[in-house]
Amino acid sequence: MQYDDLPESSNVEDRRGEGPGGGGGFGGIPGGAGGLSIGTVVVLGLIGWALGIDPRFLIGGAEILTQEQPRTSAPSQTRPTGNPTDDTGRFVSRVLGSTEAVWKEEFAKKGNTYSAPRLVLFNRQTEGACGQAQSAMGPFYCPNDKKVYLDTSFFQEIETRFRGCEGKACQFSQAYVIAHEVGHHVQNLWDILTRAHAAQQKVGGRTPEANRIQVRVELQADCLAGIWANKSNERWHLLQPGDVEAALRTAAAIGDDTLQRRAQGRVVPDSFTHGTSEQRQRWFNNGLKQGTEETCNTFAPTAQL
Repeated sequence: MQYDDLPESSNVEDRRGEGPGGGGGFGGIPGGAGGLSIGTVVVLGLIGWALGIDPRFLIGGAEILTQEQPRTSAPSQTRPTGNPTDDTGRFVSRVLGSTEAVWKEEFAKKGNTYSAPRLVLFNRQTEGACGQAQSAMGPFYCPNDKKVYLDTSFFQEIETRFRGCEGKACQFSQAYVIAHEVGHHVQNLWDILTRAHAAQQKVGGRTPEANRIQVRVELQADCLAGIWANKSNERWHLLQPGDVEAALRTAAAIGDDTLQRRAQGRVVPDSFTHGTSEQRQRWFNNGLKQGTEETCNTFAPTAQL
């Protein structure tokens, strides 16, 4: 992945070093408010690896957060944003900056203004408008404060756990993760999350039908990440040989069927909340190849999930 020409974002909130125990990461999962049971940690880890909306609310019945929902916790202080100077921070800043440029242009085509999210970098745990962010959750988007939360140890986990890439070959996979979370922010601006939440409430928050709505949300975010890749490659010649294949391997590794098979030895389709490995790959590819919002309408009656 060639990212040197990508614009840097000033919307990075760097909280690394604030968390207890310093470097942290997946080696030791913290307890949070009231502590986390072993069972909860396992479930959080499983869902968190799938990427998406704050995973604790998925546990509550595949619910999607909306701005109207009460805040479960609030940041204790206002933190500045800026441009990190270390290699990992600069990489994240440039990927986020490219999403800002792409979506600003896409929104402008339809006469709309894009309001970019903040991205919070943290170690082990931090607090936000969705409560405690934990490393075990994996990256996620919180609609309550319009922020993406990312413990960068996740990047190392992509290499060691998924074994789909090494070193620089993993960079596009890592960028896909960020672009997927920004895709949730785009959905939030389009009011898709609010409407999806209302639809889930109508069918019941703990039902297979509600889970299927969540799958449509997540597959659309994968497709929107594909649009980002398409437009970024056109503009900055982002892609290098092997990049797309590495991202597709990552998408496959975080499919519901793959995660369930790895965790419990069997697959339960009615409990899917993010889509199968094949679905996640296909919808990312849809956005990458077509580069249009219409391609990503997973809620269309004719959409083939």
